[in-house]
Amino acid sequence: MENLLTLSFDNLSSRDPARTRKGLRQIEGLLAQVCLSNANHPNNKRLSPHKRTRSDISHPDPSLPPGQPKRLVDLRRDAAFREFFRLQEGFRWNVASRLLETLTTLMGHPTTSSQTNSLILSTTSLLQGILLLHPPSRTLFARQDAMNLLLDLLDPSNPSSIQAQTLLVLVTAMLDCPRNTRAFESLDGLGTVTSLFKSRATRQDVKMRTLEFLYFYLMPESSCPLSSSAPATSPSPSSAPNTGVYHQQQQQQLQRKRFLHEQKNHARTHSGESSSEFASAGDLLMGGGSGDGEEEGLKRVCLTTEEKQKLLGRHLNNVAELVRDLRENAVFAAAGGAA
Repeated sequence: MENLLTLSFDNLSSRDPARTRKGLRQIEGLLAQVCLSNANHPNNKRLSPHKRTRSDISHPDPSLPPGQPKRLVDLRRDAAFREFFRLQEGFRWNVASRLLETLTTLMGHPTTSSQTNSLILSTTSLLQGILLLHPPSRTLFARQDAMNLLLDLLDPSNPSSIQAQTLLVLVTAMLDCPRNTRAFESLDGLGTVTSLFKSRATRQDVKMRTLEFLYFYLMPESSCPLSSSAPATSPSPSSAPNTGVYHQQQQQQLQRKRFLHEQKNHARTHSGESSSEFASAGDLLMGGGSGDGEEEGLKRVCLTTEEKQKLLGRHLNNVAELVRDLRENAVFAAAGGAA
């Protein structure tokens, strides 16, 4: 697996569009092998990751028939998936960070062509997938430069397909990550999304996607940040076995302190970047600078629906109707129950 990642990363770092596309296809092939079952393949044996001395996934063979999607309960115990998840924990093999670098390169091209737009669309699609497979990678979007990339893709000059896909990536990046949402707010992300929604030039399908995003944004936030100690398909704390609750709580406490430390350092480095209009979001992000301690700062990172309604109300007049619709019609309830 390391060899394939190295090869794909080398291609992604190239400025040759053909090599970039090849690198994206290699990443896509790897994710397909991780997520699709192949009962006859020896790599799909359920081995403990502690007994594995190397990664055994080879280069994807396009001649093989497509497999069936693995069930989530099986994916969590699958040796190949666990090995992939382990590699994503380090910066060297992290796919999401490489895809962000690829996006930066593609968006820096002096002229935009249909080929470049196609590569951007493929990159954002893969980025959405990797953020679902490896939720800890979402913490990359607590950084303003990473979040800014997505907001730049919502520019009216970009094709509607890129705008719609970027909104999906935004949802995935902000899912269960209140700090990422605060970064989104501090960069006037609400203004960007609502401007797209209100523009007459915006296509109807993109407007529907922005409306879905606003419903998602208004949902109440969880106070527990993502832990990098468990795969994406790990059960929630409420459904976890009793023997693992204490360990999970310990990991969450450690992750909270790490998030607070990293965010404070980032705020010192990038002081002054946020506009005064969104100073309140920055205060919430950093606990208001009141010195009440890490736990108090963590609590204030999360906003209620009412608090976010006020922020969104600066840009839209009918936010109360959205909130009422969200509560009365249980928007996303089916998805939440399925999860």
